[in-house]
Amino acid sequence: MSELVVGQPAPKFELPTDSNGTFSLAQQLGKNVVIFFYPKDDTSGCTIENVDFTALVSKFEAANTVLIGISADSIKRHENFRKKHDLEVILGSDPDKKVIEQFGVWVEKKMYGKIHFGIERATFLVDEHGNLAHIWRKVKAKGHAQAVLDEIISRQA
Repeated sequence: MSELVVGQPAPKFELPTDSNGTFSLAQQLGKNVVIFFYPKDDTSGCTIENVDFTALVSKFEAANTVLIGISADSIKRHENFRKKHDLEVILGSDPDKKVIEQFGVWVEKKMYGKIHFGIERATFLVDEHGNLAHIWRKVKAKGHAQAVLDEIISRQA
């Protein structure tokens, strides 16, 4: 699969969420959507990222933006993660990694000299027309949510 680029339509998907529902990108037309991929619930960087996005939920909503965090964790694990950290973002479960692979974030990683595959921390901004408006790769969790919000606000100015 070729790498996603700004300006092209975002890959369409539907995923189960921790709130006993489903999230469909196609149903979000007319809104901005921030899709952030993260490796694993309840790990330090992933917790920081989800808590930071949650702290800014009302500002994202005011900017006509929906937030969804996606990992390969189960719905049950997402539910526990949400409760433990009072998260307010939508958590999409992709255990088969279909959406993760569509967005090209299932990548080779190196840790302690060993090579393995895992989810790249990456964020995609989808505009109200369903097109990719901005892509952040190899994200550092701290401060990232604010940078994404700043990008959206600057586009609306």
